[in-house]
Amino acid sequence: MDIWFVSANERVHVRAASVHGMLWLQTHFESDHWDAIASEQVTLSKSNASMLSQDAQEAGLTINSIPDIAYSI
Repeated sequence: MDIWFVSANERVHVRAASVHGMLWLQTHFESDHWDAIASEQVTLSKSNASMLSQDAQEAGLTINSIPDIAYSI
């Protein structure tokens, strides 16, 4: 696993899960954001996360996406 995309509250939390994932994310964000990536503080809109996920998969990275969880009573 290289990158996790975790959906929550209409946003998607992005988490590097490997060195390859971290390096790849650094090529897609400006250096000002690298500390936020390393400390797992990056969230994106669902559409931006979808584009980033697709690009990562096309680059050969292994992606795991976790959808929103809904409870019914």
